[in-house]
Amino acid sequence: MSKSKKNEFRPDDFVVYPAHGVGRIVSIDEQEVAGLKLEMFVISFDKDKMTLRVPTARATEIGMRSLLTPDLIDRALETLKGKARVKRAMWSRRAQEYEQKINSGDLMAIAEVVRDLHRSDDQREQSYSERQLYEAALDRLTREVAAVIGIDEGGAQKRVEEVLTSRVAA
Repeated sequence: MSKSKKNEFRPDDFVVYPAHGVGRIVSIDEQEVAGLKLEMFVISFDKDKMTLRVPTARATEIGMRSLLTPDLIDRALETLKGKARVKRAMWSRRAQEYEQKINSGDLMAIAEVVRDLHRSDDQREQSYSERQLYEAALDRLTREVAAVIGIDEGGAQKRVEEVLTSRVAA
């Protein structure tokens, strides 16, 4: 991290914002807030039809990061092959933990949520809240896989699901 914060992210870079997933830096603008001039990253999240402004000085402090490398993506996909680890805590407590992992921006933690909440066809049905968390985690995972590998989200989702079904078949 010897680079200065200003040079760490550039327009057209894909970045991961912890609470929203993968977005693209559209520009770096100056904006006046409460009488102070602040330099802001303008990040577009096309899928969510959302634009976010993040002060450049606080980007890394907030947890914004570059996309992972392909070998780290492979490690995240390897995580999916593991055995689901479901704690014996009440669902509300586990749901909170899953939500925190999803919003952490840590792809390994997100992969763990996908692994733990994935249901094969022969397993019991998921509750509505379980399904919502699973889909949120799956969406975050596939969006980063797609951006790193350079394929569309549908192809990335297919790849993730192939890894999950190969685990079930094993």
